[in-house]
Amino acid sequence: MLQILGKTSSINVRKVLWTCAELALPFEQEDWGSGFRATSVPEFLALNPNAMVPVIRDGDFVLWESNSIIRYLAGRYHGESLYPADPCERARCDQWIDWQASELNRAWSYAFLALVRRSPAHQDRSQIDLSCANWARHMAMIEGQLAKTGAFIAGSAFSLADIPIALSINRWLETPLQHGDLLAVEAYMARLATREAYWAYCRNGTP
Repeated sequence: MLQILGKTSSINVRKVLWTCAELALPFEQEDWGSGFRATSVPEFLALNPNAMVPVIRDGDFVLWESNSIIRYLAGRYHGESLYPADPCERARCDQWIDWQASELNRAWSYAFLALVRRSPAHQDRSQIDLSCANWARHMAMIEGQLAKTGAFIAGSAFSLADIPIALSINRWLETPLQHGDLLAVEAYMARLATREAYWAYCRNGTP
């Protein structure tokens, strides 16, 4: 059976758990990371030298990096409805997955560590304000895209890209800052609320 190593409070682990739920894929999950088993031990480093979660073991196959994992799972376990075979549709899906990991994550990092994690190293007010402004700018891009599609982030149908994007929106909503009116985002989250996995792994109170 597929094994998922990583604590369920991790946004990146929840990407993998949500994907498994959409694929109706059974798995075993082990808690690793801060507050649980340390990822710095040799046993874990042999699986991922970055000492970060999630990691999966699928038989003899080991993989790390959450976005690589969800793509692998969709490809390996007949997830064509989530990750289209058509090159153009797949590229559009990949575009938003990669954007979330590179641009959006970078925008929120400082503000999230300051306002949610209460990191003593991230309490510079000017840096918090800058991060919040950058985060809001990226959320406006999501708002614009959702207003354009009228449905999901990559088009008219739910796709693999909606998993990291929705988790990012959840993080935005759960962080104590000024959110403003994002009507397309609000409607999008309401559409996602019809999916069981959304409540289990996205809107579960964990930012």
